[in-house]
Amino acid sequence: MQFSSDLERQLNGYGLTTAHILYHVPDFKTVLQAYVWQDYDLAPNFPEMQKFLDYWQANLDGPLHSVRYTHQRLIGPNEWRRVDGEFKLH
Repeated sequence: MQFSSDLERQLNGYGLTTAHILYHVPDFKTVLQAYVWQDYDLAPNFPEMQKFLDYWQANLDGPLHSVRYTHQRLIGPNEWRRVDGEFKLH
C-alpha cells in the first residue's frame, strides 16, 4: 500500500517508530556501535522496521546485538475532524 503523504499515513493508523539498534562492529566483534532508525510504522507488527532489520541481517556485516524501540501514534481517530471555515486577517 503506497501513501502519498505523511498525513495520509497518520490518518491510516501509522505512528512514528524509533529504534535504537546496537550492533557489533564487523572488524572488532567485542565493540558495539549504536544506530538510530526512525520511520512511520504500524503497531503492533511493525512491518517497516521488520523490513529494515531483515535487510540489515541479509546485507550488512555488523551482526545485531539488540534493538529497543518506541512507538507513538501521532493522530488518533478522535483527534481529526474536518473544519469548514476560514479566517482572513487584514
